[in-house]
Amino acid sequence: MQIQAPFELVLFGGLGDLAQRKLLPAMYLLHRDERLPDEGLIYCTTRRSTSREAFLDIVRNAIRQHVPGDCVEESVWQSFTERLQLVELDLSDEVHYQALRKVLSKDDVNRVFYLATGSDLYTSICRGLHNSQLIQSQSKVVLEKPIGHDYPSATTINAAVAEFFKESQIYRIDHYLGKETVQNLLVLRFANSLFESQWNQKYIDHIQITISESLGVEKRAGFYDHVGAMRDMFQNHLLQLLCITAMEPPSRLESDAVRDEKVKVLRALKPIIGGAITEKVVRGQYDAGVSDSKPVPRYRDEPGVEPKSMTETFVAAKVEIDNWRWAGVPFYLRTGKRLAERACEIVVHFKEIPHSIFPLQHKNTMANKLVFRLQPDEGVRLMLCEKRVGPGMSVRPMNLSLNPANHKQTRVPEAYERLLFDVLTSNSTLFLRDDELLEAWRWVDPILQSWEESEQRPEPYTSGTWGPAAATLLLAKDGRLWDENS
Repeated sequence: MQIQAPFELVLFGGLGDLAQRKLLPAMYLLHRDERLPDEGLIYCTTRRSTSREAFLDIVRNAIRQHVPGDCVEESVWQSFTERLQLVELDLSDEVHYQALRKVLSKDDVNRVFYLATGSDLYTSICRGLHNSQLIQSQSKVVLEKPIGHDYPSATTINAAVAEFFKESQIYRIDHYLGKETVQNLLVLRFANSLFESQWNQKYIDHIQITISESLGVEKRAGFYDHVGAMRDMFQNHLLQLLCITAMEPPSRLESDAVRDEKVKVLRALKPIIGGAITEKVVRGQYDAGVSDSKPVPRYRDEPGVEPKSMTETFVAAKVEIDNWRWAGVPFYLRTGKRLAERACEIVVHFKEIPHSIFPLQHKNTMANKLVFRLQPDEGVRLMLCEKRVGPGMSVRPMNLSLNPANHKQTRVPEAYERLLFDVLTSNSTLFLRDDELLEAWRWVDPILQSWEESEQRPEPYTSGTWGPAAATLLLAKDGRLWDENS
């Protein structure tokens, strides 16, 4: 599928970390696969004065670093440079927006403003665009997470952006929703009676969702130390994956129909307040340890981090959904930095068989699991039991891959490829709606407020492990264990 209409993509923060790691490589790959029209331009804004040669060198290095080697071709790069434009722009000075107005088309074209900046700049950028008459009927704006710091600030930002853009023009991005496996989850559930008929409290024991990172805070300390794992990952990525996993079948595959069902999940989340916070939520902060066979410092010793920082780098929670489908089924969610490995998995644990005729087998060996792995290698596996070859009736677990046979030969598109393509084609299905964003903040806020009022430091955990001991106990007291080798 190819985009037909001409477009203008304006990247605010066009030479920033996100643009270099994800956005520009994604646009390069879309260009390489001939999915963009010839009449499509990319404008990168920057505050500092930079020559075109230096600008192209920065982009080229980013593409070499973040695009698969077999996709980097000189002829493709040369044609891609014809799309790239650099605009010097001070986002805080409305006068500077006139420089942008001079280079953009005077016509009402498919124009996307991508705000790859902190959310504290969203209001001033949108106002500058409006006052410079750059917002037209086909214009769209993409907002990166986290949007706001809490429910009140998210409400304020939402209202401010809505002054200048209609809700249909606003695309709140969560790149995890652009991953192929997340979309495959929807297909497996809603296109197969085998799975959807089992997708409820009668057959499912519990569900685990993990987003783990082996890296530390790296160069993001200035941002991360004021945000933490709850705002950076839990409030958006983890809750979105929960919504996709737990939602009811939408009446049709249209953006608002899908998002209506996700909002229902968020509204059905059982509040975690008061004393339940210490019982059902664990927060941690990494100490010194070993990662990738190298010694690494504790979080408080990272450059740019406050020496007495109370910022959490790990969060785990037991979440419950108060509705008929999920009554009594806990969802265990966790995310953290400096953990044992980089991974993102949704693991659906089905209930044990009512009566085992193979009494010598351990119940964990016998349990069926459906594993959706989003990173580092995407795929879906169904864990079943089979007879071990040989005499007797010894049973062993086996994995049934649900990936196509040619999966390894086909390049799986990056999440940002899919989502940028969707923005350019006005498909908002995989983007958050305003009420979706606010419901997530509404649920998270009591936990954040409790932490801010508490003087207790997040529980330390050794770098290179799977987090604080309390996270293990969170499941152990329910007679369960985290899936760490699935």
